[in-house]
Amino acid sequence: MYCILVTGMPAAGKSTMAKAIAERLGLPAISKDAIKEFLFDNVGFRSREDKVNLGIASMQIMYYVADQLMKAGQAFILENNFESAEHGIKNLIEKYQYFALTITLTGDYKVIYRRFLERESSPDRHRGHVVNDCYPEDRRSNPEVLRSTSVSYDNYVHGIKQRGYDAFLVDGKQIKVDTTDFSKIDMEELFSQIAAWKKEIRSGGNDKLRTVVGDNATKGNNNLRND
Repeated sequence: MYCILVTGMPAAGKSTMAKAIAERLGLPAISKDAIKEFLFDNVGFRSREDKVNLGIASMQIMYYVADQLMKAGQAFILENNFESAEHGIKNLIEKYQYFALTITLTGDYKVIYRRFLERESSPDRHRGHVVNDCYPEDRRSNPEVLRSTSVSYDNYVHGIKQRGYDAFLVDGKQIKVDTTDFSKIDMEELFSQIAAWKKEIRSGGNDKLRTVVGDNATKGNNNLRND
């Protein structure tokens, strides 16, 4: 059986991509951020320590669900900004002998950083994701306050490289998708690459698959938006 891991830098469009793939393939999609939102709504956090613990709990729940799906022999999608040093999903894949496809969303750092700032400044952004200790409710209502305390471009790039968001890979199977401009993403080409990989693992092949979908691809499904 197999799983698909949708990963990449913050604001690259992971949630939307995972939903699109899940809808096309008819698979359940589990998102760490969605779990975190449920925990925030029902538990809440009032300090940096609380927020860190919320993230840890979200990851543990995500892996618990993945473990149960693997135990049942179910194909599924996990969406998260996996770090290069992350071993939780790798251990599960080895334990249950699953095939895994990593879909990495990447692109122009400056463009996606601007998208990140707009997202973090939006009053519609879930409070559980507010960065830099912006926890008081009243601070969320003023986008300029959030913008002034948000992550700098240098720190944004440093975080990507330090945590290895672009470097995470499981078992050498990877498709990179350039999400700099969503209008240039050819979703049909991406689905075709996924279908080819599924055919390969069904036939017992285990060769490395590394392709790129993005800027030079033919214009396809343009309904993607930020995650």
